[in-house]
Amino acid sequence: MDTKMSTKNVFIVGFMLFAMFFGAGNLIFPPGLGFVSGDFFWLAILGFVITGVGLPLLGVIVGSISKEGYKESLKAIHPAFAIGLLVVIYLTIGPFFAIPRTATTAYEMSVIPFLDSPSGISLLIFSLLFFIVVFALSWNPGSIADSIGKILTPLLLISIALLVITAITMYITNPVNPAGEGFNTEAPFSAGFTEGYLTMDAIAAIAFSVIVLNAIRATGVKSRKALLFGTIKSASLAALLLGLVYVSLGWLGNRVDLSGTAPDEQNLGTFLLTYISADAYGGFGAILLGLIVLLACITTGAGLIVAVSEYFNSIVSKVPYRVFVVLFTLISFGLANQGLDQVITTSVPVLSIIYPIAMTSVLLLITSYFVPTPRLALQIPVVLVIITSILAVVHRNGWAEMSFLEALPLFNASFEWIPLVIIGYIIGYLIGMKKPRVKYT
Repeated sequence: MDTKMSTKNVFIVGFMLFAMFFGAGNLIFPPGLGFVSGDFFWLAILGFVITGVGLPLLGVIVGSISKEGYKESLKAIHPAFAIGLLVVIYLTIGPFFAIPRTATTAYEMSVIPFLDSPSGISLLIFSLLFFIVVFALSWNPGSIADSIGKILTPLLLISIALLVITAITMYITNPVNPAGEGFNTEAPFSAGFTEGYLTMDAIAAIAFSVIVLNAIRATGVKSRKALLFGTIKSASLAALLLGLVYVSLGWLGNRVDLSGTAPDEQNLGTFLLTYISADAYGGFGAILLGLIVLLACITTGAGLIVAVSEYFNSIVSKVPYRVFVVLFTLISFGLANQGLDQVITTSVPVLSIIYPIAMTSVLLLITSYFVPTPRLALQIPVVLVIITSILAVVHRNGWAEMSFLEALPLFNASFEWIPLVIIGYIIGYLIGMKKPRVKYT
């Protein structure tokens, strides 16, 4: 007989997942998107919510198709691809980009407002203290659901609610801000969709799915069916909370009245959140925002350290989990001292390659779960998307001229990979019709 998750445990795991997702980019990007999108806000935020909420929700759920998560299910495409993709994803959302970003964002929004002259030394001291806390939370992965889900997440949600509710009551009659000059008014949905890439949540879902499975197992749930339903419930709760917060923060950016104050275009999201907090609560606003950012970044940083360390421990079992915790904490600490702008700038082209590949993999896995699919129908789309994503990033960044790519359907909206997935799946299905279908265990 299946052991079902209790409602209490659904909330604990769901809160944990929300807090791990809700980190640096989740705070910075929605208000910035709301500010520049003007009258196109609802289309833009819809695109953002799909990549920032819908795809992560789907990603976590698909991770429970196999008992061992993506490490096992991605082998349906190819064992080498499973290892290669996961290594790249874990390093990207781990020590190379996302974890350092949690520290630098926390520094810029929780510490700098209280410093007369910020410096590299102040960043060094803060990031050292930040990673000591993250390290402590990550040391025992079995307790992370309780540490985050029971304690830190409620504090985070209360802090966010205090800011959002007060600001909404202040801005409810404000007119919509005009669309920014650089905003793509011809394709607002795709502008929001691709902006959602920067949260890294859709690929973080692939990493976090293992933590969710382990947390659910710790409640006594063992069977594949019960794990799947427990994951759906917990992930849905996290997605609901994320969606509410994203839309609220985006709406505030869309309606904030800067009263002649020139926005900081370089750090728009940070500027807007700081301004809104001060507008709503005066001097206390900086303290409240600092608390929100600090809690959000600590929980995300700890969740990522656990996810990355557990994965590398699973493929290199001779190296203990805690050795990886030390290693990835030290790497993240070192890279965090580059500063926030450098971390974000470096991550953009990498994410533009990884996102289509990761989303393609998730969509193919869930399709093959419901539709018996030959392996070729999974492999051909993945190969096409890998090649196209790399070439598209090279072309869009001006590193090499590849204008023939612009003839691809949906290229202008950055969705050129979607038709390739469909075409590749059909071709692979037809070629492999007489071959065995993929099965999951």
